[in-house]
Amino acid sequence: MAEAPLSPNTMFSSSHTSVMLDHICSSILSMDIIRDIEKAWKEGKLLEVVSVVRKTAETVSRMPVSIAVTGESGNGMSSFINALRRLQHEDEASAPIGVVKTTQTRGSYSSFHFPNVVLWDLPGMETTAQSLENYLNEMQFSQYDLFIIIASEQFSMNHVKLAKAIEGMGKRFYVVWTKLDRDFSTSALSNEKILQNIQENIKENLQNEGVKEPPTFLVSNFDPSLHDFPKLRNTLRIDISKIRCHSVQKIIFTICENIINESVTSLLKKIDTGGFQDVLGIQDPNNLGDCLKSYRLFFGVDDKSLKQVAQSIGKSVEEYTNIVKSQDAQTYHQESSTLSWIGNITVFYLCIGLSYIPYYGNSAAKYLNYMEQRRLLESVAKDTKTILRKVLEDFINLDEVH
Repeated sequence: MAEAPLSPNTMFSSSHTSVMLDHICSSILSMDIIRDIEKAWKEGKLLEVVSVVRKTAETVSRMPVSIAVTGESGNGMSSFINALRRLQHEDEASAPIGVVKTTQTRGSYSSFHFPNVVLWDLPGMETTAQSLENYLNEMQFSQYDLFIIIASEQFSMNHVKLAKAIEGMGKRFYVVWTKLDRDFSTSALSNEKILQNIQENIKENLQNEGVKEPPTFLVSNFDPSLHDFPKLRNTLRIDISKIRCHSVQKIIFTICENIINESVTSLLKKIDTGGFQDVLGIQDPNNLGDCLKSYRLFFGVDDKSLKQVAQSIGKSVEEYTNIVKSQDAQTYHQESSTLSWIGNITVFYLCIGLSYIPYYGNSAAKYLNYMEQRRLLESVAKDTKTILRKVLEDFINLDEVH
């Protein structure tokens, strides 16, 4: 009895995906949003996936972000956190400050000026550990989304080591010089020259260790309305938004990637049984053009769908079609012909020797066609992931512009 043809509406089992994602995503995206993404993708509707992403804007704005304020003790880290929160040192909710090493353990603070952001006041790196590695582990650096390295008087090797370690983690960081008022009052140089010297010193020390120059802000903790403080606030708000958007982007891609993988696994099982005529309604398994068209339609990356997605984001459809490797069956067949044929025929005769050929009997032609189907399906699935990643990136970039 022939199996019913598959369609983009065929629902694949996603129990494994759902269990895995419950733990990863439930604190960021609601399960309703996750189910909407799963449903849209399983129906081959890439445009619906984009629509669901748009609906996550409110959720994204509530996603928590952790920012670590670190450096050497005495540089004004706690004072900086109070200034950023627009609090006076005597306010009840302010971070404790003093002339001695006040912060001995991590402290966390919030501010209505930066909703759903946790500011972590870390002890100076020389107060808790003898090595950088111990400090990074003890202060749990892997949990933070962004770092602010505080410096004053000098930009020391400790500061450079912190910057290099954070850069190595692939995370964004700032350098903030916090006691500009004291520098102005104690130096005979002009204010402009002082600013120039500080910037050049920070840049030179980082470059000597191969660290890319980060955003650098020169401020006074005593007056957060002057110097680079307003610029720092604006930059921080933009980066918080980017962190939230890119975190959600990564989660959505993971959800869709798992669905794509499950779909490929299910389709390959059907191809393995030899029911080519029934898979996706394909009538002629020897016609790779028809097979390619069906696969792209199934995954929602056919030309019509890509055009709709491009229009919805304000991009040209060529930006998506140009990155598709499996656009043309003839080109695909030529690129995978000689070497792949040799490999496939070798495997075929090896299987004969082992008396294992799924349903093909001794027909090398049928087996080679089967392998072509596998490669074509896997190629379309790979293209689908590439397109999905670009769609999400384009959408996030568009959202940041607005």
